[in-house]
Order: sequence, then structure tokens, then C-alpha cells
Amino acid sequence: MRKSSVERKTLETKIRIDLNLDGTGNRKINTGIKFFDHMLEQLASHGYFDLDIQAESLDKDPHHIVEDVSLSLGQAFLETLGDKKGIKRYGWTILPMDEALALTSIDISGRPFCGFDVPLPEERVSDFETILTKHFFTSFANAAKMTIHIKLLDGEDTHHKIEAVFKSFARSLGNACSIDPEHSDVTPSTKGVL
Repeated sequence: MRKSSVERKTLETKIRIDLNLDGTGNRKINTGIKFFDHMLEQLASHGYFDLDIQAESLDKDPHHIVEDVSLSLGQAFLETLGDKKGIKRYGWTILPMDEALALTSIDISGRPFCGFDVPLPEERVSDFETILTKHFFTSFANAAKMTIHIKLLDGEDTHHKIEAVFKSFARSLGNACSIDPEHSDVTPSTKGVL
């Protein structure tokens, strides 16, 4: 099984993440931000990743928790994917969440980029600052060295919009990380590396 453990300790946060790419969606998540925990649970459940995330804020700034969890999670994916041999590499999903509709497309390319077209005019949903949504995906893309495009196609309720984004991201990431059974010994790149 493809597994990794990542720890990140700074003057602002202490993060520990255990990731199993070949899981069933088991999750144990505690970041101290209830809505963020809920979104990370969607990532584990809909991507079929086993995920244990324990985060402690040392400076009580939610920006640093979201950023450091994202960087650590991206690093965990990067390490777990290793040489990327046999992966499908690409994943894309259009996913509804009630009135919200989100599109995510991912390339495990070795080239970090995040295109994020998700208008979130409301400043907060529950205990979460909505501006941190883009920051999460940008930090993840940089740490995981993935190309990620996310676009909100429709939606009114802020909770639904962000949840649709996380669920479509989870499905796309799960597909991109999965092993192609017909080409399990091939690195999906004309360069031979990703």
C-alpha cells in the first residue's frame, strides 16, 4: 500500500498527517476549525483516502493552520506517489452539491499551478474564513507539485459551493492517483518522469 507520514513543526503550528492512498475513506481529523475539518473529511471520504490529520495552533491564527495543513498534505501526496509509476495521472470531475456545481481537473505533472475561479463574496461560513479556500488549494498544488484547475459553475449557498469544490477535488484527485491496471509499470509521461 502507498502510505506516508508527514510532520511539520513551526513557531505557528504543529501538524501530523498520515495518508494511505489505497484506503477506503477512513478519517480522523482535528484542526481546531470545525468547517475545515468537515471539508477535509469530504476529501478523505470522496477520494477514498485514509487520512489522519492532527493540527495544533500555537499562535491561534486560522490562516496558519489552513496553510500548514495544506502544505503538509501536499507533501504527503508527493511522497506517497513516489516515482508515480502506473498512476492514471489525470483526473477530472463535475460534481453537484444541491444548487452548487463545481468542476475540478488535475494533472499530477510535477509542475505546480492552481487556477481557482470560485467567487466567494461572503467572508465566513461557520468558523471558517472563505478566503482561505483558495489559499488551501494553492498551497496544496505547490507542495504536491500538481496542476489543479477548479471552477465553480453554479451555486448560491456558500457552504454548498465550498463543499462542492472539495468533493469534486477529492474525486479528481482519487482518479488521478489511482493505478491504471493496464499500464501499472509505465510512467505516464513522454519524458519518462513526472
